[in-house]
Amino acid sequence: MFTHLHVHTEYSLLDGMCRIPQLVSRAKELGMDSLAISDHGVMYGAIEFYQACREAGIKPIIGCEVYITPDNSQGKAGEKNNYHLLLLAKNQKGYQNLIQLVTRAHLEGFYYKPRIEKRLLAEYSEGLIALSACLGGELAQLILAGRIEDAKQSALWYKNTFADYYLEIE
Repeated sequence: MFTHLHVHTEYSLLDGMCRIPQLVSRAKELGMDSLAISDHGVMYGAIEFYQACREAGIKPIIGCEVYITPDNSQGKAGEKNNYHLLLLAKNQKGYQNLIQLVTRAHLEGFYYKPRIEKRLLAEYSEGLIALSACLGGELAQLILAGRIEDAKQSALWYKNTFADYYLEIE
C-alpha cells in the first residue's frame, strides 16, 4: 500500500494548502491505511492530525521537513543558506527527539527560518527516519552544483547518522 510521506498542510505557510480534516478524509476515501504530516519547520498540526487519523482508522506518521544549516553557520546571523531534510518519527523516542529538534531550531537557530545544525541531528537522531527531501535537500543541491564527491560524502553522513535514511524521489 502506498503512503504519502512528504505532505505539507496549511501549517506550512505559503507552501501547503491541505486542511487536515479534508486530507485525512480523502486518504480514508482512497483506502489508505497510513498517512504522514511533514510541514516546513513546524509541528503545529501534529495533534490535530494525530487525532483525525486515529478517528478515521488511519495510522498517523508525524514528521517535519526541517532546515539544516551548512556546518558551523548556526551562529552567523547573515547566513541564510539552508538545506531541507525530511524527518519522520518511527516511535515515541523519535517523536520526542523531533520535538527537541524543532524546538531548538526555533529557540537557537532561527534566522528567517528555524534551522538545525548537523551536530544536533546527530545528537537527536534516535527513533527518526530521514529522507533526503526535495530539490532543496543537501544531496540534491550538491548534485545540481556538480559536486558529486561532496554529495556522496553527505549521503554517507546521513546514512551513518540515521539508522533509516532514504533517498526521496519526486
